Amino acid sequence: MKLPRLATYSVQGSTRYGAVLEGGIVDLSSRHARDYPTLREVIAAGKLVSFAEAAAGRTPDHAIGDITWVPPVPAPEKIICIGVNYPDRNAEYKDGQDAPRYPSMFMRGPRSFVGHNTPLVRPHASAQLDYEGEIVLVIGKAGRHIKESAALDHIAALTLCNEGSVRDWLRHAKFNVTQGKNFDSSGSLGPWLVPYTREAQLADIRLTTHVNGELRQDDRTSRLMFPFRYLIGYISTFATLVPGDIIVTGTPTGAGARFDPPRYLKPGDVIEVAAEGIGTLRNGVVDEA
Repeated sequence: MKLPRLATYSVQGSTRYGAVLEGGIVDLSSRHARDYPTLREVIAAGKLVSFAEAAAGRTPDHAIGDITWVPPVPAPEKIICIGVNYPDRNAEYKDGQDAPRYPSMFMRGPRSFVGHNTPLVRPHASAQLDYEGEIVLVIGKAGRHIKESAALDHIAALTLCNEGSVRDWLRHAKFNVTQGKNFDSSGSLGPWLVPYTREAQLADIRLTTHVNGELRQDDRTSRLMFPFRYLIGYISTFATLVPGDIIVTGTPTGAGARFDPPRYLKPGDVIEVAAEGIGTLRNGVVDEA
């Protein structure tokens, strides 16, 4: 049986979580919020799968059209983003260097992300807003110095990210990209969490990004330079991973900055990040008010 997906959403001014079925959303927060106020506590308790299973036969409480999607994990302790993790992406730099020995990474804040079907915001400061479709690991079990052989046991769920970047602000300093990666509402997470139950879910996922229906990015997780097991082991060498932590695992070649001339996002554009077995994360674009 295919498990329902778990989402965080807003309805009538109230933020809730529930199971996404074909006919709508089963409100789980109304049944479990006393013990598990958000999906972060559900993840920490190891109950994503059991909650999804229990919701499978229920009648939805909300129609999809009545809710507003928000990023599925509220207030994660860490959002760790991996750079240059697909071989063709590495080749884009044309610097003559071999594949990197270790992964590049940086942190993002939760306020830099919106949910599914909410527009990304192109800031006043720059017209160089770009897209980056990525697969996301959500940590379910805490750990430090995690062995690669056990790394996948620490995954609770999968979701998607449009790791939106403001390109010229990535180069404001000598050693970091933090500024260009943290503009408010410049990226998105969602639409939902797909509970992780078996390694086959991760082995060879096709990841694509379309802009206004045009295919821009297309690659598979079997080609990652730093696979999921390695990333969890490497990160846990210097940081304790805790339930709800988010690892954004890298984007394929084909972002707008790599076209000649560049094809940055503009108001009215629609970006769709899709992955087999996970779903489609869709966002428009608006200018900052």
